[in-house]
Amino acid sequence: MASLSSFFYLSLFSIFPLIYSLTIPLSPWQTYPSQDPYQYLNFLVSSSLTRAFHLKNPQTISTTPLFSHSYGGYSISLSFGTPPQTIPLLMDTGSDLIWFPCTTRYLCKNCSFSSSNTPLFIPKQSSSSKIIGCRNPKCSWIHPNAQCKGCNPSNNCTQICPPYIIFYGSGATSGVSLSETLNFPNRTIPNFFVGCSVFSSRTPAGIAGFGRGQASLPSQLNLNKFAYCLLSRKFDDSTRSSPLILDNSSGSDSEKKSSGLIYTPFIKNPVIPGRSAFSVYYYVGLRKITVGERRVRIPYRYLRLDDEGNGGTIIDSGTTFTVMASEVREPLAAEFESQLVKKMNFSRALGVEVLTGLSPCFNVSSGTTRLKFPKLKLHFKGGAEMAVPPENYAAVVGDGSAVCLMVVSGRLGSGGPTIILGNVFWQNYYVEYDLRKERLGFKQQQCE
Repeated sequence: MASLSSFFYLSLFSIFPLIYSLTIPLSPWQTYPSQDPYQYLNFLVSSSLTRAFHLKNPQTISTTPLFSHSYGGYSISLSFGTPPQTIPLLMDTGSDLIWFPCTTRYLCKNCSFSSSNTPLFIPKQSSSSKIIGCRNPKCSWIHPNAQCKGCNPSNNCTQICPPYIIFYGSGATSGVSLSETLNFPNRTIPNFFVGCSVFSSRTPAGIAGFGRGQASLPSQLNLNKFAYCLLSRKFDDSTRSSPLILDNSSGSDSEKKSSGLIYTPFIKNPVIPGRSAFSVYYYVGLRKITVGERRVRIPYRYLRLDDEGNGGTIIDSGTTFTVMASEVREPLAAEFESQLVKKMNFSRALGVEVLTGLSPCFNVSSGTTRLKFPKLKLHFKGGAEMAVPPENYAAVVGDGSAVCLMVVSGRLGSGGPTIILGNVFWQNYYVEYDLRKERLGFKQQQCE
């Protein structure tokens, strides 16, 4: 780590500024390069399942996702350093660490594009960069049991916080912890904890963790709320963006409900030895699912979060398609098939299912009227209901000859959340994370 010695600079001491409300553009991430729509959907299914496996089976204390670099990821640009360097980061509510590709020696192996094209943060060009020391309390955010070798109360310890290595489904990132200045318009936040990754595998872009851990952006900014509205993506690329709102207004302003939102409380996170990543997720109380007027027969034990961290539902901006354990998805898919095949005489498009990895898929011939999927409703604790628009759970495939259910399942391992509500479900919804009142608010609207 000798080459990193230049990161040490004089510490800055200042008062944390009060942030009332900030709005940051939230943009869909770049498109998967394949032009084959079937191959593209298969890629999204695979990446969603890889992500889900990681969320259910976290390997490290400081977890971070493997994002598919496709329309399923949404990015924000943040400016760090003095003078500021702007870096695009993928927004992720399923992890807490914030990290960026760092130094001119940054290397990414097996990435979807060359790391030479990745925007890098260069600590040598920032007068406010300094490495986090081993005794710094923030080091414990990612290393709760860090061993500071050669340090004792009587000496001046110069040991740095141990490097982090973060594993996930089929990738990894590693680096050192920095204290930096985070710059917003007209405001600066000194001594902000961020990861300086010098090596990654299969994930060249940085991550902005919005989960419930101490290292996340909402926690470090002491936010009362944050909210976003995800642009709808029809398997294309877009330069448009929608707002990401960061709010820590105080007093009566923080008590107000946002106009038109319905709320469901967050479920208390489980505390599981060796599975501390579960404490980062946003759990919600999904009570039942209905298709049309029929309730899907799901054993309650899969909807309930138990003391061991098994079951329950999380909302995750880093997963593209909604992922369900087979015990939940199979009766859901069976209900769709029952209503569309047995009652409406549509046939299964089995060949499309093989090509895309989605199922069930249904043939829609050019001579038929437009296929109308039954209404899909999610019923949450507290009485909140979400009527999922068909375009958020049913994909028109290829030349429009088939329609597929965008809810997937696979070999996800045991334990962990049963249902992961991916970002496609929440397109064109305003979603508010009310951290002060411990609740999720949402309403359907056109995101712009």
